[in-house]
Amino acid sequence: MTEPNDPLSLQKRYGAGNYDPLPVTLVRGEGAYVWDDRGRRYLDMMSAYSALSHGHRHPRLLAALNDQLGRITLTSRAFDNDRLGPFLARACTLTGMDKALPMNTGVEAVETALKAARKWAYRHKGIPPDRAEIIACQGNFHGRTIAVLGLSSEESYRRGFGPFPAGMETIPYGDAGALEQAITPATAAFLVEPIQGEGGIIVPPEGYLRACADICRRHRVLLLADEIQTGLGRTGRLLAVEHEEVHPDGLMLGKALGGGLLPVSLFLARRELMDVFAPGDHGSTFGGNPLAAAVGLAALDVLVEEDLSTRAARLGAEFLARLRTLAPPLVHEIRGRGLFVGIELAPGPVSAREVCLALLKEGILAKDTHENVIRLAPPLIVAEDDLLRAADTVSRVLVRVATVVHSSHARTG
Repeated sequence: MTEPNDPLSLQKRYGAGNYDPLPVTLVRGEGAYVWDDRGRRYLDMMSAYSALSHGHRHPRLLAALNDQLGRITLTSRAFDNDRLGPFLARACTLTGMDKALPMNTGVEAVETALKAARKWAYRHKGIPPDRAEIIACQGNFHGRTIAVLGLSSEESYRRGFGPFPAGMETIPYGDAGALEQAITPATAAFLVEPIQGEGGIIVPPEGYLRACADICRRHRVLLLADEIQTGLGRTGRLLAVEHEEVHPDGLMLGKALGGGLLPVSLFLARRELMDVFAPGDHGSTFGGNPLAAAVGLAALDVLVEEDLSTRAARLGAEFLARLRTLAPPLVHEIRGRGLFVGIELAPGPVSAREVCLALLKEGILAKDTHENVIRLAPPLIVAEDDLLRAADTVSRVLVRVATVVHSSHARTG
């Protein structure tokens, strides 16, 4: 028998089964829209987990990519290149950080931050060797490496992958008092997402980040902000910590930093923290490559020059207001900030994935998380009319699903 050779059959035959994607095959993208292999158009309300904040194939980013492709793409850090310096300088100037260390993926930036925090703790805080502790929050998502999974409270992420490194502790999210109680003389750092994305778009109480920053300062504990999803304009400010005027000791950026074209990430920090690294302490073959640096610099320039943060704040407020006006009883809560929105369904027979499948039929791409939350995070360049039409469509689908469920219960009751 001849083996099927269509793309999806080949993927299923030869790919690992670690994803369960929605049933659509995307082949083209432009701006806030994508097209499937049958020519149908969809509004992308997912943005590849915020990696496509600039939209698909932004012309300025493509130009930067193509220009650099014609020059040089990779040198490794064994040699200098002329693109990395301007990229790092732009990132540090925008964020108010002293130095930056380039990596590729978001979790690499997190791992880099944890390494820096532990070495800082031994060198500057006097914590005994191999005793430094990291605190994170329950419900977090900082990535899927073995070390970072040691900070996860999600059993499905951890199951079968232990044992995990020691020195990792989690506390309730949004509770500054829990942080105060958890800190010990061996605590090196507190790692936190300003808004928990994978956890269900969980927005902490007003003043939480500011209180945590004060606690960390009093106890000489590093505050590390994971802004891989929330950073670069997504919540209506360049960084989500800016909503509370917090300046962390260390900062992680990724996803949108690569403009949806390349994996690009940064760990940025104040000088004392970053200076723990000496030659040979840390590295990456592709981290800081000239192609990634050129695209990353262009991504930052576009973000600022097109004022995408302000745009996200304005459109996000309109989008949330529209959704809240039209939400049916099926919805327990609608929350978010900027263009980072979660719709939590009330407990019952309808799952968020079922709603996302219904939205797919209406030409909207969205993704579920934690079974009962629909997350919506469109490109920051999305047109206002498209966004408000999407809100109407989401509300209409929720009403329809709720009606079907109610009718089903009535027939079987």
